[in-house]
Amino acid sequence: MVSIDLNSDLGENVPSRIVSDDVSMLRIVTSANVSCGFHAGSPEGIRETLDAAVRGGVVIGAHPGYRDYENFGRTNVEIDSATLQAHVEYQLGAIMGLASSVGGKVSYVKPHGALYNAIARDERQSADVVAAIKAIDPSLVLLGLAGGVVLDVASRAGLAVAAEAFADRAYLPDGQLVSRTQDGAVLHDAAAVAARMVRLASEGVIRAIDGTDVRVDAQSICVHGDSPGSIEMAAETKRMLQDAGITIAPFA
Repeated sequence: MVSIDLNSDLGENVPSRIVSDDVSMLRIVTSANVSCGFHAGSPEGIRETLDAAVRGGVVIGAHPGYRDYENFGRTNVEIDSATLQAHVEYQLGAIMGLASSVGGKVSYVKPHGALYNAIARDERQSADVVAAIKAIDPSLVLLGLAGGVVLDVASRAGLAVAAEAFADRAYLPDGQLVSRTQDGAVLHDAAAVAARMVRLASEGVIRAIDGTDVRVDAQSICVHGDSPGSIEMAAETKRMLQDAGITIAPFA
């Protein structure tokens, strides 16, 4: 039987910047990528999201990013290896401590935003992130973009890996994501998004922005919590996957 995970980026709210409905999303997804505080969120808000994930039986993942709170971690940052490794280690330590405080545990790591995009292509930064994970807990699974450089780097270093696809993002013919600076990069039609993900899970392909099909081998599907209509998209994606006989189950 075909199965796939549904994940979402959560724990990113503060009173002055509410970007997602974590409680509603946690009723839908099987894995939660919870902010580690560098790009978004607050300790108390992150703890609340972790507690809700534990109570809902949702698998917890760490979601570290560049130290770029002002730009939500979506701006490229020039950073040396020692600094990047230390920043990721710091974030992993923080989220693991908070998860433990509410009776949970962190099972995987999915980097955020510009860091995520960088390690899909950059072997040096990939190695820095992998080194940080191994230093903190080598049993953590690394979740990254299907076809991304970091998955190979992590595998060679002995980490378990999983690949993901994005329900609400447009793809280039080479399997990379269309930049958010371009029109059409973020998708909003819940039915169309869900249909794309059924095809991904059943056939292993996604229609790229130029109309061609790109092969994507993914074990998890991300619906961004901060996208407009994200709850509807996630719910419709889950419904259509299940209607197609596809099991929704965590990868970690």
